[in-house]
Amino acid sequence: MTSLDTSTETEDSGPSGYAAARLRLLSEKARPGSPRRAALARLTDEWLGALFTAAAPPRGTALAAVGGYGRGELSPRSDLDLVLLHDGTASPREIAALADRIWYPVWDLGLALDHSVRTPAEARKTATDDLKAHLGLLDARPLAGDPALVTNLRTAVLADWRNQAPKRLPELDALCRERAERQGELQFLLEPDLKEARGGLRDATALRAVAASWVADAPRGGLAEARRVLLDTRDALHLTTGRATDRLALQEQDTVAGHLGLLDADTLLREVYEAARTIAYATDVTWREVGRVLRARSVRPRLRALIGGGKPPVERTPLAEGVVEMDGEAVLARTARPERDPVLPLRAAAAAALAALPLSPHAVRRLAAATGPLPVPWPAEAREALVTLLGAGEPTVPVWDALEAEGLVSRLLPDWERVRCRPQRNPVHTWTVDRHLVETAVRASLLTRRVGRPDLLLVAALLHDVGKGWPGDHSVAGETIARDAAARIGFDRHDVATIATLVRHHLLLVETATRRDLDDPATVAQVADAIGTVGTLELLHALTEADALATGPAAWSSWRGSLVADLVKRVTAVLAGEKSDQPEPAEPSAEQERLAIEALRTGEPVLTLHAHPETAPEDGAPEPVGVELLIAVPDQPGVLPAAAGVLALHRLTVRAADLRAVDLPGDLGTTSVLVLNWRVAAEYGSLPQATRLRADLLRALDGSLDVPARLAEREAAYPRRRGVQAPPPRVTVAPAASHHATVIEVRAQDAPGLLHRIGRALEGAAVRVRSAHVSTLGANAVDTLYVTRPDGSALSDEEAMDVAQALEGALR
Repeated sequence: MTSLDTSTETEDSGPSGYAAARLRLLSEKARPGSPRRAALARLTDEWLGALFTAAAPPRGTALAAVGGYGRGELSPRSDLDLVLLHDGTASPREIAALADRIWYPVWDLGLALDHSVRTPAEARKTATDDLKAHLGLLDARPLAGDPALVTNLRTAVLADWRNQAPKRLPELDALCRERAERQGELQFLLEPDLKEARGGLRDATALRAVAASWVADAPRGGLAEARRVLLDTRDALHLTTGRATDRLALQEQDTVAGHLGLLDADTLLREVYEAARTIAYATDVTWREVGRVLRARSVRPRLRALIGGGKPPVERTPLAEGVVEMDGEAVLARTARPERDPVLPLRAAAAAALAALPLSPHAVRRLAAATGPLPVPWPAEAREALVTLLGAGEPTVPVWDALEAEGLVSRLLPDWERVRCRPQRNPVHTWTVDRHLVETAVRASLLTRRVGRPDLLLVAALLHDVGKGWPGDHSVAGETIARDAAARIGFDRHDVATIATLVRHHLLLVETATRRDLDDPATVAQVADAIGTVGTLELLHALTEADALATGPAAWSSWRGSLVADLVKRVTAVLAGEKSDQPEPAEPSAEQERLAIEALRTGEPVLTLHAHPETAPEDGAPEPVGVELLIAVPDQPGVLPAAAGVLALHRLTVRAADLRAVDLPGDLGTTSVLVLNWRVAAEYGSLPQATRLRADLLRALDGSLDVPARLAEREAAYPRRRGVQAPPPRVTVAPAASHHATVIEVRAQDAPGLLHRIGRALEGAAVRVRSAHVSTLGANAVDTLYVTRPDGSALSDEEAMDVAQALEGALR
């Protein structure tokens, strides 16, 4: 078929000529997409212009296209949005006759028509009273008659829009939110409404309106292409169904995909989801900027009055090394050097999520452009930052979306690209595969108190369905991918094997519990053989629940939960014969003994601070981030809370710690010296000098430094915000875990001063800490404490429970 020239092909201005030309244009295969929409708009312009001229219009009249037609976005079944303008000089009868000569031919063709007849003043007043009418008039375009009427009206309407922005934009934001609540997220719907759902064409139009207000502008990257994808899909949908519909129904998706030259319905949905995600992200960023600008406009006059007309100061609150909070966002510090710091994207993301702040799109863009690849395996700091990001709860989602928007996630985890925007054609599933993985990590973050290795739980949650990007059983494929990804992230061999097992068997518990006879010993034995250890079973139980809760409301129930819990109890009994996971205190090292002797000789604390090389994953357990700090102090009350409090005051994050009592012979018998081996990292900036730490420790021990009061002052000065409530702390007693002491486990949200509060609570309970093993895994602290009575004997069961309850109460 030859190309259609819309300027010459219309045989007459009547309906039949236009209808024939329109039919030929829509049946063309050579010009789909934007060219066809533009050609259809031109064809319609010429026809309506001819109708207007043939009606012998009186002076002072004009025909204008508004809304989608004004933008030239005519899909095959789009409405024609028209306004007949007049300056009021013609009689009402003349205007009515003119309108009839235009409207009736449109109706005769069966085209949907949204029409009005107004003077410019009436149109302007309608726009003031009706937000949707105002939005349509922003795109007014003259078709025929006096063009000055249309251009002057549009100029006035745009001026009104800008002047009324402080009122109009919040109204538009509320309208978009209400529509999103009603229609859902386009990027996650199996039968999405391309126009009304969040991330659809309505939101793209709203972004244009925001830009027209001059208050804020949407991120430009990919936005025009996303809009084009949705418009092309709507064109194909109209041609497939022959109806003016925006809902992409399941039964139409393969045919629509064929119209667009795509492989199948899944390919179509991935393209649509990708476009919707781009628009939704731009919407979030833009409305956040609108709110910031409007707040600044309302506050600025008062600030200027208070500071005498000067420029208001810009507050920057440090969040992490190279990351600060500014104006409600996490941004890069002025001293940040992304080109020299490959861990910065993960560190910035973790800091933003922990503070429940959005990650600035400008910062993400700079990170994507300037940051080099991480070494493989990742350094410990990068692994720690990823775990912290995943463990932050609900605030993880928008931060993850920001990383996705600039391609950083796929750069960090190459296999992510295969599950990105991948639809799940199971009505039980609420999300696409990639979003389901993130949501599972969010759910898992609420269950971290139940497991001894929250870092493995969170990473397994992120990877458990990653095999859905490959053919075959996704659990089998996922095991291989997860093994490679975990090794890339920097876990040791044992942890890599555990993560791979969790991914391979993430459906095992729920499928066995609901489909097998749990009274059959063979059933329980098979599960025990597959899982192997109590620690892995504990992780798998939490992953099973998180996965189901993140799937959708139909995937989990109290009945399913009770069946899975029963199975776990039976499998635990089978595995109960394995050795306890609790570490027995090891013998002190030569360096620790040397410091203990020095502390005993001087009667004062001895302290050393030095860098410690990171252990490669294949050499054993991954080393925590930071430097090594050794402190030896003659045994006395309050050492643990004093030392931990001093570290918190100096903004040192405890990544790992080990406390032990070293007994040394002396002239007066055996004397005990406490040796504390810390792995610490500065929250931001450089490490403090060892001499300052020692001086403050002496003051804390003699009571001249009020550590609790200083920590309270610091918390009040720098409040940290959380988007969701962290899981409550959990304190348990591990029975029969040691022959020499009572073992108490503390699992809590990591926070400045946490170990100080634990130490104070134990001092208050009148127990002696024989040794302590502290680890920080992302945002979670997992601490094992070996405690005794003051005489060195283990606590009774009742005493141990009292101490655990007191400790849990103090941490709450």
